[in-house]
Amino acid sequence: MMANVKPETLLVRNELIKRALSEAMKAHKSPEKQFLRKASSSPSDSEVIYSFPGSWSVTSWYGNRTRPFGEKEINLQLFPSMRSIGNEEKALVNEAFESRFQSILAKSDLKDKVKNAARENKKIVFTGHSSGGPIAVLATIWLLEENRKQNIKFSTPPLCVTFGSPLVGSHIFAHALRRENWSNYFIHFVSIFDIAPRVFLAPLPTKEEEFKTILKSLSGQSQGAPNALVQDYFVEVMRNVLTLTSHVACKLMESTNLLLETVTSFIELSPYRPFGVYAFFNGQEKLITLDNSNAVLQLLFYTCQPSVEAEILEIAKRSLADHYAYESTLQTYHKDCFSVGEPRSDTYEIDTVNKAADAFALSTSGRLCLLAAGEAEVRKKTNLKKTVESKVREMEKALENIERYKNECELHKLGYYDSFKLQKRQEDFKANIQRLVLAGIWDEILELLKGYKLPDEFEGQAKWIELGTQHRRLVEPLDIANYYRHLKNEDTGPYMAGGRPKRYKYPQRWYEHDKQTREGDCGESCFWAEVEELCTHGNEDDKAKKIQERVLQWKKDNVIGKDVFLSNSTFVKWWNTLKPEIRSDDIRQLVHGSE
Repeated sequence: MMANVKPETLLVRNELIKRALSEAMKAHKSPEKQFLRKASSSPSDSEVIYSFPGSWSVTSWYGNRTRPFGEKEINLQLFPSMRSIGNEEKALVNEAFESRFQSILAKSDLKDKVKNAARENKKIVFTGHSSGGPIAVLATIWLLEENRKQNIKFSTPPLCVTFGSPLVGSHIFAHALRRENWSNYFIHFVSIFDIAPRVFLAPLPTKEEEFKTILKSLSGQSQGAPNALVQDYFVEVMRNVLTLTSHVACKLMESTNLLLETVTSFIELSPYRPFGVYAFFNGQEKLITLDNSNAVLQLLFYTCQPSVEAEILEIAKRSLADHYAYESTLQTYHKDCFSVGEPRSDTYEIDTVNKAADAFALSTSGRLCLLAAGEAEVRKKTNLKKTVESKVREMEKALENIERYKNECELHKLGYYDSFKLQKRQEDFKANIQRLVLAGIWDEILELLKGYKLPDEFEGQAKWIELGTQHRRLVEPLDIANYYRHLKNEDTGPYMAGGRPKRYKYPQRWYEHDKQTREGDCGESCFWAEVEELCTHGNEDDKAKKIQERVLQWKKDNVIGKDVFLSNSTFVKWWNTLKPEIRSDDIRQLVHGSE
């Protein structure tokens, strides 16, 4: 199985971080290059650093002018993991940055160089300062995807280190990277007042010429924008950040105020969210690290608050100056090693946000918002423990009972699908009770998943994929039998079109993602529905041939049982209606073998 495994602690040398910053700044000064490559000259170091320059036109930041934040749905051909699997929600990505990365991939030798470095067992590091950061992020995700597909194999995972990077994607980035256990490979350094990581929390300014001036200041191409323009832009960005963070904090606190939904109906909020590990410099030679996306979002607002109105211009000017302060700031950090992904205690989430609040001397409201982010993560773990893990034994027992029912039915020479559909014996009634018990548990789990109220890792963990697959293969035939027994197809339509519960759709998507198969390839649990439709609406030769081919493959893979081929089964009765020349000889042998 490709299901995720528990991530190990990642130790990053301070020297490597400084080298990454040095290469990022070299790339920043080489905007004509698509990327720079730097291999370590020391025999003891095996890193190869790929750095990406920034880009400074308005269209290179906000490519999609039809959207105020320049976002689009991500290209799943290139980044297939960047989605919520069960909910089928694609990540949103900055269109300009994705387009630029795709251009680099298509027009340069980046892919070949990275493949060679991986073949030589080099540690691959992607880095970028400012708008070079999002390209480094996308390059890292691309390489992780290529390794998952086994197109490029590496001995050690890549590392992404950004400095003053704008945000690049929606909350699905954080969700998907955690699910795949890739989140710790992304480290973002942020100076306390740097405006760049906050830019995309506000829409494209209406006065593009003024934004061009701001970009020139961020690029270092000009001596600095006028104070009035700098202050106005800073205030506008932070006003939008305030609106967004307040809305998010209210949702984290599970506020039931209807104004929350009213606000989003007439104010479009930024879709961008932080992900990975954020390392904030607090201005006192301390590095504060957080990997809680919502807590990072709150810090992006509360660390930029003036204590008095007179400080606004000073902070606004620093918001541009801090964008180039990383080299001097990093010199004040003296630890030999930077550690992420360490084992976590039960109080980790709350302890971490409290430390961050103390380090930045946040206001009471700021501390409360950070605590809300920490407590939201704690609730996810509580939901997993109390609502899901506590029901596992009950689920396993119900599955054992249905498995026993299935075996007993075979002794009577009637498959459990057909026996359940007839509902003539007491055992059929008892099996239905077990089906309903499982339905209630899984429906409760899915409600939590739909609201992202379980840990992000849940859908990628082997034990839940396996349990969901076992439930789907064993119990879904009973749901289909119940559906057609009560003639629901006459009112609602075919089972697959309008009757299939999400408690089977979600685990099938998990399994297909884990096995990297096409959507719908693993439909063995619902083939009975296709048979029922063919029985009702007549046979088509092509469909009949395809379903026979799939049934044979599923039997070979041992995912359907011999009960399918019993002489009294719905499948065999349908098969007997086919034209002799269409009937599969292999299926004929299986039918004879079950008699």
